[in-house]
Amino acid sequence: MTINLTKGQQVSLTKSGGGELDVVRMGLGWKSAPRKGFLARLTAREIDLDASAVLFAGRDPQDVVFFQHLVSDDGSVQHTGDNRVGGAGQGGDDESIVVDLRRVPAHVDQIVFTVNSFTGQTFEEVEAAFCRLVDESNGQELARYTLTGGGRHTAQIMAKVQRTGSGWQMTAIGAAADGRTFQDLMPAVAQHL
Repeated sequence: MTINLTKGQQVSLTKSGGGELDVVRMGLGWKSAPRKGFLARLTAREIDLDASAVLFAGRDPQDVVFFQHLVSDDGSVQHTGDNRVGGAGQGGDDESIVVDLRRVPAHVDQIVFTVNSFTGQTFEEVEAAFCRLVDESNGQELARYTLTGGGRHTAQIMAKVQRTGSGWQMTAIGAAADGRTFQDLMPAVAQHL
């Protein structure tokens, strides 16, 4: 059963029958908002949103997974590939990042997921954007966070997974930010650690 998260809400990453999850996938989906007017449709560009995962030990970044570095140095986090146009809003993932929670090094206590408009369009030009967490062992969607409101920003700090005393939990962040790459977002990400 999917939990629809609201901004700031947390969910424990445990299996419905008990026990910890082993491998999860953070999926990101979006589509371009319809353009109004003949000229707007003629000059429209595809929207290239990029998903990234930044691994932290405390407040110190340790590694990052994004379209130019598809696998973390330790192999525990893997980006499945860059999608430069987004989907048709059919609910499928346009970009995914798979996290093997068993292999994440012990010193890494948080993984923050971001999305940025590499082509520079604002979220006013994006609709049906979401991130979702899926149990990779059975494909079951565990949690979903849907972006609302558009906005004149070019990035979002979507969510994070963090270690707790008994395992991992996911927190929906949904904070607007500006930047074309994950590097541009680091000051904004630091506010959510």
